[in-house]
Order: sequence, then structure tokens, then C-alpha cells
Amino acid sequence: MTEHQVINPLSVGVDYEALAGRFRPIFKRIAAGAVEREQSRSLPYEAIGWLKEAGFGAVRVPVEYGGGGASLPQLFQLLIELAEADSNVPQALRGHFAFAEDRLNAAPGPARDLWFKRFVEGDIVGCAWTEIGSVAIGEVITQVSPAGDKWRLNGEKFYSTGSIFSDWIDVYARRSDTGGDVIAAVRTRQPGIVQSDDWDGFGQRTTGSGTSRFVDAEVEAENLIDFATRFKYQTAFYQLVLLATLAGVGRAAVRDVAHEVRARKRIYSHGNAPRVSEDAQVQQVVGEISALVYAAEASAVRAAEPAQQAYLARFAGNDEAERAANVAAEIQSATAQVVVSELIQRATSELFNALGASDIRQGKALDRHWRNARTLSSHNPVIYKARIVGDWLINGSEPPFVWQIGNGPERKQA
Repeated sequence: MTEHQVINPLSVGVDYEALAGRFRPIFKRIAAGAVEREQSRSLPYEAIGWLKEAGFGAVRVPVEYGGGGASLPQLFQLLIELAEADSNVPQALRGHFAFAEDRLNAAPGPARDLWFKRFVEGDIVGCAWTEIGSVAIGEVITQVSPAGDKWRLNGEKFYSTGSIFSDWIDVYARRSDTGGDVIAAVRTRQPGIVQSDDWDGFGQRTTGSGTSRFVDAEVEAENLIDFATRFKYQTAFYQLVLLATLAGVGRAAVRDVAHEVRARKRIYSHGNAPRVSEDAQVQQVVGEISALVYAAEASAVRAAEPAQQAYLARFAGNDEAERAANVAAEIQSATAQVVVSELIQRATSELFNALGASDIRQGKALDRHWRNARTLSSHNPVIYKARIVGDWLINGSEPPFVWQIGNGPERKQA
């Protein structure tokens, strides 16, 4: 071990089966309640509590600090397994793992060590970045203002995924004094923070992706982080969480369609066998769905490898190699997004070709797989990602590492 590694140990991977074995009993418990939570629209407080207690939020923290030491491909493989149990849960933790990744990329020192300690102790971080309504693109209405030796946070965010379950919230804001963009890591349980479960999408309904309001919420000075220092492969990372979640949706769809075909007693007079499970055409449908999901999962895991290289390059002291690694992370996550989104949407629709009209009943909730896949695929529009990949391959144009959403300029009246 080199002196550099002693001072700054990195998470380079551990035995995956041993790591996953710690959490699979919890994943099984989470899966047992997934349909009921979907039908009653009950938020998975208990499920996330089990994961917190088991140290799931610290799987990327280096082993030397008490964490799991997982590489990024291992993290995303774990999220695939969790998403198979309930795809709402890994998405609810998306902001946590992104903030943890940023702290993994931070300069070694007491501030980073403190965050590692918090993660190991079970603290979970939600996110609150997006503002909706009359907000021009590039504008940030949420502000932090100096107040003695601390700061005060004011504003309103939507899509604050997972924040309702969290101990901290990663808030994208603008400084009132300098106009600089920052991340304010704010403690959730304090006066001045109001959270609402008002997400009304038709899929991913229990991710806690509602509104967060901040009225003079207190931010400690050491928890105000210059956005310019944010880890460079963050956009790729956020997308990789979605890809892992999509792959997990696909695995759940394969599991459920196989179960339903196996248990089905009713047959059609013009079918091919006395039992649906023996019908060659139905078997073919299930096999094709499995192949779609297999390809999607393989793409998602492979796309995580460049992100791990970007993480390692952050501390290798070679700026050009780090830049190339960040480009690769973005391009490969975007490439995978183009195909994984299509594969899983197709798989979650095709499953009904192996079943019958009775399987569309709400009690089985099989439609949740397609609704969740379509919702996950609506993030970060895939059409733009395909163009970005094409532009890179043709012209060598670097992908955008940070992007925003907001109102465009008003049209001039003729």
C-alpha cells in the first residue's frame, strides 16, 4: 500500500457476494410489501429504515472508515437487486448516493471524515434541486444568506426525491452575497422545513418526490459547498442510478410473468398445450422478455465501469486522464440510457402477451412495472442523450457535465 493510499484510502471493490449477502434478507422483506405499498400509496419509511440500520447508505464509504468499500459497478448491481424488490426505494436513495459520491471525491480531511462517520452511523441524505413554475433556465430562486456564523436557507423545491425520509437534504441554492451557486447540506429535522408528499406521477409513486419548502432554515457554515467543486461525473452517476433501477424493474417483471404463467390454470381453446406453462409460444414470450432484461442489466453494469475509473482518476494527479475518464463516464451512461430505456419499456409491456385478461386486474398490480419504467425513462430526455453520443462520435464534442431545466425566453409577439 502506498503512502497516498494510506492517507486517502479509496473504495475499489470487495467480494460482491459477501457484500450483497448482508442485504438480501432485507431486500426480500422489502419485496414482500411492495404491491401493498403500491396499492395503498404508502411511503416506504420502514423499508428505508431497515436499510439505514444495516449500513446500506455507507456501502461506498471506504472499508478503512467502516463502510462497505464497494466499487461503483458493485453499488449499481446492489441497486438493481434492490429495485427488483421495490423500484421506488433505490430512486428514493438516489440523492443520498450522489451526495456520498461527492464526499468521496472531496479532498481528504476532517470535513470529509465527518461525513463518512455520518454515513456509517446511518445518516441518509435527500435532494432538493429543481424549481418549477416561472423560473427561467439558469435562474436559481432558492437562496442562502449569511446570518452571523451560520446561514439561512429560503426557497421551494419540487422533485425533492427521498428528502422526506432523510436526515439531511442536499439543496442546490444561490448565495445572496456573491451570487455563487452552492450545495447547502441542511439538517432535515429543524424549524423552517416543510415537506409534502405531493408527487402525482403515474409511476414511481412512493419515492417521496414532493415539494420541500425552506423558510430561514439553518445551514452550518461548514455544510455550504461550492458547486464548482461538485464531482465531475455527477450527471453520469445520476443516470446510472436510473439505469440500475430500470434493470431492477425488468428483473421484477421477469420474476412476476414467470410466476403468473406457472400458476395459470385457464387456457385458450386455440392454444398449444393443456397447460399454459407448457405452451411453446408462451414460453417463447417469457424467454424473449428475459433476454431483453438480461441485455439491459448487462448494459447498466458495464456503463458503471467508466464512472469508477473517473473516481480513481480524481486522485491520480493526471488532469488529462481525469478529463478523459469523465467524458467516458458521461458518454457510456448516455449510450446505455438509449438502449436500456427502450428494452425495459418493451419488456414490461410484452409480459402481458404471456398472460390473459385476468392478469390486468388491479390486485396483481402488474401494470406498475411499465408505469415505473416509463416514469424512470422520462428523466433526462433520451433523445438529447442520443444526439450527444452522436456528436461525440462524429465531431469529438464533449458532453455537457451539468445541465439545467427551466423556462425558455418568451416568444416575441408579431
